[in-house]
Amino acid sequence: MNRHVLRAAGAAASAALVVTTLLSAGAEATVASTLPAGPVAVDRGAASAVPAAAPAARSAWKPRPARYAQSVTTKDLKIVMDDGVVLRGDLIRPATADGKPVAARLPTLVTITAYNKSVIGSGATAGLGGGDTMYLVKRGYAQLTVDARGTGVSEGVWKAFSAREGKDAGAIIEWAASRGWSNGKVGMTGPSYMGISQLFAAARQPKGLKAIFPQVPAADVYRDVVATGGQIDVGFIPLWLGLVTATGVIPPSYGVQEPANGFSMLTDHLEGLLSFTAPLMLNAILGGEPAYDGPFYRERSPIEVISKVKVPTFLIGGEFDLFQRGTPLVFEALQKNKVPTKFILGPWDHLQGSGGADIGKAGYGTLEELQLRWFDHYLMGRDTHLDEISALSYYEQGSGRWVRKNKWIASDLSARSYQLSGNAAIGGQSGALVASSPKAGNAIVPPIPVTGLCTRSANQWTAGLPNLLLSSLPCFSDNKLNDLGGVTFDTRPLAKAVRFQGPLNARLYVSSPSGDGMLSVAVEDVAPDGTVSRISGGWQVISHRALDRSKSRYLDGRLLQAWHPHTKAAQKRLASGQIAPVDVEIFPTGAVVRPGHRLRIAVQAFDIPHLLSPLPDLLGQLVPVTVHTGPAHPSSLTMAVR
Repeated sequence: MNRHVLRAAGAAASAALVVTTLLSAGAEATVASTLPAGPVAVDRGAASAVPAAAPAARSAWKPRPARYAQSVTTKDLKIVMDDGVVLRGDLIRPATADGKPVAARLPTLVTITAYNKSVIGSGATAGLGGGDTMYLVKRGYAQLTVDARGTGVSEGVWKAFSAREGKDAGAIIEWAASRGWSNGKVGMTGPSYMGISQLFAAARQPKGLKAIFPQVPAADVYRDVVATGGQIDVGFIPLWLGLVTATGVIPPSYGVQEPANGFSMLTDHLEGLLSFTAPLMLNAILGGEPAYDGPFYRERSPIEVISKVKVPTFLIGGEFDLFQRGTPLVFEALQKNKVPTKFILGPWDHLQGSGGADIGKAGYGTLEELQLRWFDHYLMGRDTHLDEISALSYYEQGSGRWVRKNKWIASDLSARSYQLSGNAAIGGQSGALVASSPKAGNAIVPPIPVTGLCTRSANQWTAGLPNLLLSSLPCFSDNKLNDLGGVTFDTRPLAKAVRFQGPLNARLYVSSPSGDGMLSVAVEDVAPDGTVSRISGGWQVISHRALDRSKSRYLDGRLLQAWHPHTKAAQKRLASGQIAPVDVEIFPTGAVVRPGHRLRIAVQAFDIPHLLSPLPDLLGQLVPVTVHTGPAHPSSLTMAVR
């Protein structure tokens, strides 16, 4: 076996053990946090990470009380796929006073995980499955949690989100619907991997599936997280691959009774590590096929099959989540296809959005209450007054208020552009950001390989682990120090608030000695006291600047969301010193910059520990990049304002 593959495999497993330990130590605190009562949040500034609750909407619906006090669990049920591979699931049902399962056939909720059903279903990490499972079981639902093929204690070789895994997901739903303990009506729950699995299952249109509730799901895995802007994610992806690997080699509880099956499962999982997990990461870093977009990522991106999803969908997303870009795209696509859809977008990182402890702050009730309301309507036929919940509810950074709308890009939004003006330099010498008449100038962005290290971006792209352990670090809420490692352009203190929502686009006219380089761009709020709050960010490699206009989004004729092919064929360096525009997709959000504050765009050449260049491109991207401004080189920031 190639020693590089073995080394990568070992590193992945080591990372997983670290993640598992950290989650066990800290997840309980995240899940157990309580919701403050009170009116709409008073203005806390854009740095506010803990919003006050919106006032609870007056509702004709009230959560019904628990019907059952006890439950019974059946472990490691065999679910045989059409190719003979055996998946394993744990079934929880409400029980009578004598501890026996209730005789009634029940609506069933299914969760498909890659992180071992025993790990996410108990102890401190139970909340990582998306809330309190027992809340719904006590109210008359059966809960089936299944390990995906090649993960946990299921047989087979893991090939994350492959078409085969999607086929399995549909088969699991139909299997559950046909059991004697099910009434044939099935819903799905779970965050992250479990949320993405819901979309792939729904796209199969299995019999019995009535509604889903995905938290923090992806749309386009390449652009959302794997290789944002053309560099490889080395913050989250190794931890994720390691987590799946580590939880997949835990000896199964059925191993004593079924030693041959237990041994077969472990060998399958080791085969997956050596044939899929380790080579995938290694080949991406070495600049191989996984470093570029193509059929591999199209097969694994829910947005490619979202038109086949027909069941009602309730989405939860985070403004600092790994899938900050993707979840709004899923929402828009479902709305376009006239699928009943709700979307709550809060100021959450990945762990916070997965645990769901703060969802009640949107004003509609806790995560568990929302799930009850959703599934009671679509699986039990109850009138739960879902019309009282806005199609879109998002947290507005800078004001601390929750905004309710019917669409993601609503008709009250219009495009506005700010021009970068004059010179800027590292160390705090800012250029200007103006509405018109920009001055000619330039700004040299040096490749400083520590920029991004202690920022809200670092927390975001490690799934929220740093915030879980070190939430008091000032650099998570103040980007001032990090901005000194790049160049910045600021408006004057605003006379009127600037309120914007959705994706943004930074068009930067740039040059570099190699014709390549990384543009790490942040949109920020600078308070009168100098505190710098990161609102959102975007990343783009210069050689991947090719723009597909047919897939890009425009508002009022202005580019709002760039779409780059990110293929090997489309990659092209500039000539040395050549100046050209590069469009940087800045991930969607909702925010207001208040009067007296300044709007800032910050540009750097690294975002550590988030992104790393593939090794063949590293030297070409380890160069200073010059940003050019003025009438001849109209670098700009475009946003949708209301």
